[in-house]
Amino acid sequence: MSTDTAWDTFQAALRGALIQTGDPDYEPARRLYNGMIDKHPRLIVRCGNVADVIRAVHFAREQGLPLAVRCGGHSGAGLGSCDDGMVIDLSMLRGIRIDPAMRTARVEGGCTWGEVDHVTHAFGLATVSGIISTTGVGGLTLGGGHGHLSRQYGLTIDNLLEADLVLADGRFVTVSETQHPELFWAIRGGGGNFGVVTSFLFQLHPVSQVNAGPTLWELEHAGAVLRWYRNFITVAPESLNGFFAFLSVPPGPPFPEHLHNKQMCGIVWCHTGPEEEADRLLAAAVHEPAEPALHGVQPMPYPLLQGAFDDLYRPGLHWYWRGDFVTELSDAAIERHVEFAAVPTPLSTMHLYPVDGAVHRVGRKDTAFSYREAKWSEVIVGVDPDPANRDRIIRWTRNYWEALHPFSVGGAYVNFIMDDEGQERVRATYRDNYVRLARIKAEYDPDNLFRINHNIPPAG
Repeated sequence: MSTDTAWDTFQAALRGALIQTGDPDYEPARRLYNGMIDKHPRLIVRCGNVADVIRAVHFAREQGLPLAVRCGGHSGAGLGSCDDGMVIDLSMLRGIRIDPAMRTARVEGGCTWGEVDHVTHAFGLATVSGIISTTGVGGLTLGGGHGHLSRQYGLTIDNLLEADLVLADGRFVTVSETQHPELFWAIRGGGGNFGVVTSFLFQLHPVSQVNAGPTLWELEHAGAVLRWYRNFITVAPESLNGFFAFLSVPPGPPFPEHLHNKQMCGIVWCHTGPEEEADRLLAAAVHEPAEPALHGVQPMPYPLLQGAFDDLYRPGLHWYWRGDFVTELSDAAIERHVEFAAVPTPLSTMHLYPVDGAVHRVGRKDTAFSYREAKWSEVIVGVDPDPANRDRIIRWTRNYWEALHPFSVGGAYVNFIMDDEGQERVRATYRDNYVRLARIKAEYDPDNLFRINHNIPPAG
């Protein structure tokens, strides 16, 4: 079959859309969440169903096309696209089905977490799902997934019961603890190395109203707040989560005008218990480290908290980030943090996400996600809408990371790794789980078709 005939046959068989260079909707379709990254795929397959995914995988393999998979598109490293290849775009696969009796959600691969939260909240349920609701379900889950509920309910992958995948040879399989258990082990933290996940089955938990919001302090108190925070959060009840941040206060509601654009430090809290219990627990935050400039914790629906940062971090901003896992916030580490506390642009930030509690009750070899002993997942993020500030945010992020990396345990949350960090960084993230992942990769994707990711080449 000629190349032209093969392309025509492929296009005719699709129920979704095939978008190619020169098509009217090519430019908006190829744009990435991270405006710093500019890629030009040869074709974008906006799959209408699982059959389209299967056809697309076969076609990419037969034509020797580089293949990228795009779910929500939030990859900081731009791994949801490629140059001169094919993008499998799952954004049309948006179905969600709740089983309230079993407390599960069947979620298709193109969904965002905001869509999931909207549906699960109607049943008074939720699962672990990051902190920005426009994030795609697929990318966050396959990297491990941590968020406001992690101390109480673990990582997103700890709540994954099964998944449907299209493999590199076009086979469709369901994986779970009892079906293809090695592959199920690998996708829980191993990223997009093993296939296209077309649906996930998640365990849900009774979460509806939460007590949430920020406590903000003047930047001069950052050292005292961090020293208090490291001792407080690790012994707090698991129903309380709080991530520490350096930030510039957004110039709008709900923040008072006198704090707008002010550089500060803060903790964003989420508590799933009664309001009076949250007040009792957080009384220490108001009185012990230093007098806060703002204590904005209040009852709210969980989806409201999940979407709180969406308007700030819209698609098209320029991003550069670095991450690490941390087991100890020593006085020396805190001193280095304070040195970099002044963020270079209004949207730049540093977050320390607690990943203890329920996360620690899963063994480091029970899933591909290795750093189960870490207490925090740290991310340093330079963000700005203006491409002229690219070098500035990269320089701040790298310098900050290089100053703090010696205080880390060596690896990072895979979703916080940029594409310029090298293969050794990927190996450090998986540690001794890497060999097992490479062996599974050799079994399910021996030719490394799924390589546009933080790649784990097949063993041998």
